[in-house]
Amino acid sequence: MAFKAAFIAHAPDGDAATHRAVIETPKYKLLVVVARDQGQAVAECRRMVDEEGIHAVMLCPGFTHRDVAEIAETVGPNVGVNVARGDGPGNRIAMEVIAREWA
Repeated sequence: MAFKAAFIAHAPDGDAATHRAVIETPKYKLLVVVARDQGQAVAECRRMVDEEGIHAVMLCPGFTHRDVAEIAETVGPNVGVNVARGDGPGNRIAMEVIAREWA
């Protein structure tokens, strides 16, 4: 059985139904989804646990601590939840671009 992971990102123009990709090897399956908001992200995580049997969820830095907690509750205790966070300068760079592009 392959290890199955999901990467979820937020973007105001995202649509979880269409902004998605799968990268797969015989031993690893990565599902990538860009969700419009937390509601879509939670629904997609629930779907991936139920339908894909994912083992881990990786979240982009835009998820707040409350968002992460809601997703951890949604996927349950048998699915790992991680957040991609950078160092101070890396976070600043990402936030400047997000603020400019999402304005």
